[in-house]
Amino acid sequence: MNRPICCLLVFVFAALAAAAQKPRLANLRQLTHGGQNAEAYWSPDGKRLIFQSTREPYRCDQIFIMDADGSNVRLVSTGRGRTTCGYFLADGKHIVYASTHAADAACPPPPDRSHGYVWAVYPSYDIYLATDEGKIVKALTAEPGYDAEATVNWRTDTIVYTSVASGDLDLWTMKPDGSAKRRLTAAEGYDGGAFFSRDGSKLVWRAHRPSGDKLERYRTLLARHLTTPMEMELFVSNADGSAARQITDFGCASFAPVFTPDGRRILFASNRHACGSRNFELYLINLDGTGLEKVTDFGGFVSFPEFSPDGKKLVFTSDYQATSRYEFNIFVADWVE
Repeated sequence: MNRPICCLLVFVFAALAAAAQKPRLANLRQLTHGGQNAEAYWSPDGKRLIFQSTREPYRCDQIFIMDADGSNVRLVSTGRGRTTCGYFLADGKHIVYASTHAADAACPPPPDRSHGYVWAVYPSYDIYLATDEGKIVKALTAEPGYDAEATVNWRTDTIVYTSVASGDLDLWTMKPDGSAKRRLTAAEGYDGGAFFSRDGSKLVWRAHRPSGDKLERYRTLLARHLTTPMEMELFVSNADGSAARQITDFGCASFAPVFTPDGRRILFASNRHACGSRNFELYLINLDGTGLEKVTDFGGFVSFPEFSPDGKKLVFTSDYQATSRYEFNIFVADWVE
């Protein structure tokens, strides 16, 4: 082969390889130190983060707000029961989160994992509207059974959440006052962890759609207020739930999906590289299921990503450099497009 052409090809292939391995994260900073911290999500102005944490003196997750640099941490839930999934409303002055405190001030018992890794679907979870200082305005759900996993469409203030109100774990929407509840999904199985696109036009979520013996196991677990997270795929739809379609088919656990700021791709956590394990990394994928790209390679647990309102930063949860077992911290990094 002609030497100049050979050198050119080597250069081209090297450039392509470098592009394929282009780091997406820069200037990594750790915001929390110790305990179990997870699901940090931005305020509309990008100056604060709401997150859940198990830390002294609390024995299970409570909701906290901190400044975007990790300072000024303050409790905004009641300090009673167990909480999950805090999120800001568009005004930045109100939040929603799920809590079990109305049923019992004590932490509910952890799930029985003698039959495998499962998530608890506590029937005492209800969703609350509160101020960003922690004053509860009202309970938004009161139906028997699980209501949690709320996030907000900042364009319309529509709240999407997961509820067992239909007898199955489906996606629902409602207004910030708890009115106009509407079921979005109907296929049997778990639908949850939904997020809207930045322009408010689309929805992405995780789902477990079992069949055969796996469907029977799903039903049995749900009757015990449990579900299994080890086989989940990603779905996208219009914001009203129409035109839903599956975009992954890994047969592993993929969850915590969010849209990229331009709405063209999905960033999510998956163990597809080590299916069945608890080793999760972040991946990018196009809305049609093509263009899969591995974003992180921390060798542990990385999940719950969310882009800052200006699209320049990414917050996520990880056990990266943890000093004890079951330690998870909140990290933020610059996003490299």
